[in-house]
Amino acid sequence: MTTTLTSAVKPRAEDSFAISFAPLSLEEIYALSNDPANGAVVIMSGVVRNQTDGQPVIALEYQAYEPMALRIFYQIAADIRLSTPDVNRVVIHHRTGRLQVGEISVLVAVGCPHRSEAFEACQYAIDTLKHQAPIWKKEHWEDGSSRWVSIAACETSGENC
Repeated sequence: MTTTLTSAVKPRAEDSFAISFAPLSLEEIYALSNDPANGAVVIMSGVVRNQTDGQPVIALEYQAYEPMALRIFYQIAADIRLSTPDVNRVVIHHRTGRLQVGEISVLVAVGCPHRSEAFEACQYAIDTLKHQAPIWKKEHWEDGSSRWVSIAACETSGENC
C-alpha cells in the first residue's frame, strides 16, 4: 500500500478519526471499531515509555497540525480499503498535550472479517501515520532537558524515539 494524499478523500461514516487533548480509551476505540461482520478487531496502543535510547524520559508533549493530520488519517483508511475492501472499520485517534510515562498517545484499530487482514491493515495504519502525519513530540528527560522531534523523523532516522 502507498499513500497518496488527495484533498478529495472524505471519512466514511463508520470510521472514526480524532486528535484529542483528552485521554484515549481502549474501550471506546474497541466499540468504535467493532461491527457484527468482524471476525477480528486489532488494536495498536502507543504508550509513553520511560526512556529513549537509554535516556530517562519523564514525559512527552505532543503537538499536531490537526487539519493535515486528519487528512492523512482519512487517506490511510482509503488506502486500506483499496487493498482490503472487506475492512469494516478504521479508527485512528492521537493525543496532544503533555503525557506521562504509561499514558496512551495513539490508538489505531481495524475491524475486519479476518485476522490476517486486520493485523496487516493496523500495522500499515500506524506505520504510515508515523511516517506522514504532521505530529511532533517533545521529550522531557529526567535531567530537565528536552527536545522536539517529528514522529516521522524518529522513524526515518533510525532513532528509537
